[in-house]
Amino acid sequence: MKIIRELQKNLERHIAPNKVIVIVGARRVGKTYLLNQLIKKLKEPYLFFNGEDFETHRLFEPQTAEYYRQILGNHKLLIIDEAQKVPQIGNKLKLIVDSISDIKIIVTGSSAFDLNNTTGEPLTGRKITYTLFPFSEKEFRQTEENLTSRRDRLKQRLIFGNYPELIHLKDISQKQGYLKEIINSYLLKDILVFENIKNASKIINLLRLIAFQVGSQVSLQELGKQLSMSKNTVERYLDLLSKVFILFKMEGFSRNLRKEVTKSSKWYFYDNGIRNTIIANLNPLNLRNDSGMLWENYMIAERLKYQSQESVLVNNYFWRTYDQQEIDLIEERGGNLFAYEFKWLKRNAKIPVAWKKNYPEAEFQVISSDNYYEWLVE
Repeated sequence: MKIIRELQKNLERHIAPNKVIVIVGARRVGKTYLLNQLIKKLKEPYLFFNGEDFETHRLFEPQTAEYYRQILGNHKLLIIDEAQKVPQIGNKLKLIVDSISDIKIIVTGSSAFDLNNTTGEPLTGRKITYTLFPFSEKEFRQTEENLTSRRDRLKQRLIFGNYPELIHLKDISQKQGYLKEIINSYLLKDILVFENIKNASKIINLLRLIAFQVGSQVSLQELGKQLSMSKNTVERYLDLLSKVFILFKMEGFSRNLRKEVTKSSKWYFYDNGIRNTIIANLNPLNLRNDSGMLWENYMIAERLKYQSQESVLVNNYFWRTYDQQEIDLIEERGGNLFAYEFKWLKRNAKIPVAWKKNYPEAEFQVISSDNYYEWLVE
């Protein structure tokens, strides 16, 4: 089953001489596969290096323009996978881009803190950064022929998530084993190595607490008490988890009305399968009591993918008042406000009185399993 990534279309359009395309994303979301597909489409002489190979480190050790000209020769496309592993890669790429005409460069990285730290400032004005996520609903459209198969597979994705390899695994135990391996061998590996954290249990326990609070406001102080950690340590761990694309944060929306809650944030998982594996619950929907939570997490994560794929300029928030009126997602774009409430089953949801009163021009929509497809795909 072959799925063409939406990002591939963007890259084909935007790759240009003397620019660096930076692709970031969690491990195992398909960055290397995407590079190989791009190579086939571009049909240019290329050099491909793996930043995790020490031979690549040795090859890029000298820093002179003439030396890099000799390495590249007649090749017009330079690709470095896991580029953050190459020492001082940002300065080296800057030298190549500035010194060698018509060179096109693509680099990837599996952790934002590594790649941004190593390529950030030296490449100011010379790079375009993209994020590759697990498969999106729009990408799954290529494999789903009718409404029945789409709905059945949607129910599976709410449980197992959207990592590319899962589409080749039919057995539930295989999917479970794969997700456990991703968490233990890939996603947490970056944090433990980079921060020299000796004990992964604190990270796992933090993720478990967040998993049970998806869609709710999170108190860092309360998390710290439950984990016997300081608030600052909790904050640092959450920041790291966001930079390896496990979690993302959403802030509260406010136009400075007294009743609006803005101090606490909400945290969501980029992938439902990771969330469910963390809490050791991969039961089907009909055996769960958290289907609403799964639906909210899945829809918001999918909306982020949609916004990224379509290059939508938008600010995302949740909205809540101290008297418990709330809306799951507020999009601020084009000078307008769009409010969305997520309900797995089709239900009538009234617009909160305080929201309607203070933001009468804002659009409001309930996103359910009946109309999500149009919202995310069409």
